Amino acid sequence: MKYSRRKFITTLGAGSALLMLPSVPGFSKPIFSDRKNLGVALVGLGNYATHQLAPALQETANCYLSGIVTGTPGKDERWKKQYNIPEQNIYNYQNFDEIADNKSIDVVYVVLPNSMHREFVIRAAKAGKHVFCEKPMALTVKECEEMIAACKKAGVRLFVGYRLHTDPYHKAAMKFRDEGNSGILYVQSEFGFKIGDPTQWRLRKALAGGGSMMDLGIYAIQAARYSIDKEPVSVTAQEYKTDYEKFAEVEESVTWQMEFPGGHVSNSYTSYATPANNLYISTERRWFNLMPAFSYGGIKGMTNEGEINFRPVNQQAVQMDTHSKCILDNLESDASGEEGLKDLKVIEAVYKSIQSGTKVKV
Repeated sequence: MKYSRRKFITTLGAGSALLMLPSVPGFSKPIFSDRKNLGVALVGLGNYATHQLAPALQETANCYLSGIVTGTPGKDERWKKQYNIPEQNIYNYQNFDEIADNKSIDVVYVVLPNSMHREFVIRAAKAGKHVFCEKPMALTVKECEEMIAACKKAGVRLFVGYRLHTDPYHKAAMKFRDEGNSGILYVQSEFGFKIGDPTQWRLRKALAGGGSMMDLGIYAIQAARYSIDKEPVSVTAQEYKTDYEKFAEVEESVTWQMEFPGGHVSNSYTSYATPANNLYISTERRWFNLMPAFSYGGIKGMTNEGEINFRPVNQQAVQMDTHSKCILDNLESDASGEEGLKDLKVIEAVYKSIQSGTKVKV
């Protein structure tokens, strides 16, 4: 099929970002047949929850902000007034488990430092709540497996905050993959920026689990994986540092190469020191490029046939609406806990390759 700007615009409007997927077999949690939307409680009221998720929940159709969980004095009152949150829907980290008795909260969105994801996803599952979890899903493959098992045991759904899975430009990247009759031969994916405050939790290994790879590199891994639509079989990685004091605990910049079945390859870069924001996909005769590629907005696209343009979307709103629809209508998702697990397998292989200086199997 011929790839063209017109075809993209015709088949991939902003509304197509809402996924209509097959139903989930054996899903035991009762479906909300009499509900049109789900109550979401944000766990952790940091920058992302404050400036992206909470405002996005004012635009969603399938879910709404119904509660908060915070350990910071004063935030509860500010959020209560700003978003009209009932007192009984406000929790802290100590009484969090009492959320099990709150019928107005259906979903818990874990927006905490990476090291806390496992604990609160499992606690939410035991409370009988569906879970949205920010990326990276956890610090290790083992933690991911424990989180998936806990949610399955409790009969609740687990989703990872992969906002770009529902962005029209990245849906277009996936469509480019599907329409390619000669196959994707090469992918270049890069995401980095200069990080600020040297005391923030993202630079503490105990909280973040790693540096730029955990925070930004996961976008580059995701892009390569869904551009090629295969899982990498091996990774070769290199780490670079220019500021040993600031990055004493975590990596600053990493380049890595992934090999996929069928001879497909990708080259990626992530950094907390230099800006990078690009996705390039190439076949024998065609190419697709997003630059910037991974931002909250302002993504720009081009192919060998010209520019591609979509109406802007609120990525976080569409993401949460899609996850909620999967719960309400019992649909499968390509942003499940299993997807998060796949990324952690690659990240662990990247770290092993850096340490050993050799190619590592995924």
